[in-house]
Amino acid sequence: MARFSIHSGMMLVGYSSLESGDPPMGVAFGQFEPTAGYLAIQNECRRNHVDQSGLTLSVKTEAGLVVPSMAIAILDCTEDLLPDCIEISVLGIPTTFYEALFPDHVIKYTHQFVR
Repeated sequence: MARFSIHSGMMLVGYSSLESGDPPMGVAFGQFEPTAGYLAIQNECRRNHVDQSGLTLSVKTEAGLVVPSMAIAILDCTEDLLPDCIEISVLGIPTTFYEALFPDHVIKYTHQFVR
């Protein structure tokens, strides 16, 4: 499974496999694994679940290519729930990129309609 790096500006803040998704919506999401850099933005991710555009979040492939998207959000519920309850969502990934980056999501989605 691919592992994507998550950045706030130029700073590496974490990783995710983006193991789940909604192909028609161009959405990929998954468990967020923070790095030491995440401490600089953690408070904002815990308190602001509406608009994190000020964090200039980006997602990169293992080859270092930026995944195009409309928005990225980190939902950190570690204060209220368990220590590993951090999820990242990447919204509005264009279809051609989505199909290339997440073929398993597309196959799984397609198979739910086959009888």
